[in-house]
Amino acid sequence: MMKLKDSFIKSIEEIVGSENIKLNELMKKHTTFKVGGPADLLVYPSTYEMIKKVIDVCKANNVEYFLMGNGSNLIVKDGGFRGVVIKVDRLSEIKVTDNSVTAQCGAILSAVAKKALENGLTGLEFAAGIPGYIGGAVAMNAGAYGGEMSHVLEKVLVINDENNIIELSKDELELGYRTSAILKYGYIVLETTIRLEQGNKEDIKGRMNELALQRRTKQPLEYPSAGSTFKRPVGYFAGKLIQDAGLKGAVVGGAQVSEKHSGFIINVGDASAADILNLIKRVQDEVYKQFGVELQTEVRIIGEEL
Repeated sequence: MMKLKDSFIKSIEEIVGSENIKLNELMKKHTTFKVGGPADLLVYPSTYEMIKKVIDVCKANNVEYFLMGNGSNLIVKDGGFRGVVIKVDRLSEIKVTDNSVTAQCGAILSAVAKKALENGLTGLEFAAGIPGYIGGAVAMNAGAYGGEMSHVLEKVLVINDENNIIELSKDELELGYRTSAILKYGYIVLETTIRLEQGNKEDIKGRMNELALQRRTKQPLEYPSAGSTFKRPVGYFAGKLIQDAGLKGAVVGGAQVSEKHSGFIINVGDASAADILNLIKRVQDEVYKQFGVELQTEVRIIGEEL
C-alpha cells in the first residue's frame, strides 16, 4: 500500500475539510458490483472549484486520481486504488428552465429523468432506470431501449486535461457508441444541459413504467452487477453470443454469467474483483474461440491486484 505523505493529506483537508475525506476506504462499499479493495484517500468535494484544487494538488505531487460517480459501471480490483478517488455525490443539483434541464455531475440519471417528468418534458424516458450519475452517463454516452445521451445533450461543462473549466457543445463531444471526447481526452464532466420537448405527463410516466417492467423482467436486478458487462459488437448481441457459446450460468468463485440475461455478469456470493475479471476473460476467450468475435468490456476497470 502506498503511503501518502501527511503534508499531501493536509493539503487535501484544507481544500475539502477533514470531515470530507476517508483514508483506506474499501471501494466495495462504493461500487454496485460490491467489490474493490481500499482507496488510499476518498474525497467528497462540494464545489467545482474544490475538484479543480484537489486535482492541482494531486498533479503537483504526482499522485494518481480518479473521479467516480455512483460506481455503477466500475470494477475496482482487490488491491484497491493507489491515490485519490474523488466522489461527486455532493454535486447533485438539478434545475429546469423552459425545455432545458441542467444537472450537476453527481445527479443520479433516474432523478434527472424524474425531474423531466415532473415538468412535463419528454425525451429522457429511456434513462429512468439507469443507475449511474449523469456525469458518467455523458462520458459513456449511456443509452437503453433505443435512446441515448447524444439524442438529448446540448452542452457540458468540463475540466479539461489542462485543469481548466471549459464548455463543450454537443458537436465538440465526439459522441459515439459508449464513447466520447470526455473518455478520449480524460476530461471530467462537471455539469450537463439537456434539451427536451414538451410532452404529456401521463404518456411520459406510462413509458417509464413500461421500460421499468422490461428491466425487472429481463435483467438480474436482484444481484450486484455493473449492468451490461460488454459492449455490443458490430452486427451481434453480446448476450446472445455468450449464450450460444454455452456460457449462460457459468461460474468463477462468487461471479456468475446471469441465467436471466447472459450479457450480465453478477455477484452471486461475495465475489472478489478477481472472480469477476477471470470470468470476463473466460467469456471473452470462449466467444472469440467459437465465433471469432472480440468482446470489449463496457465496465471501467481500475486499481491493482492484491
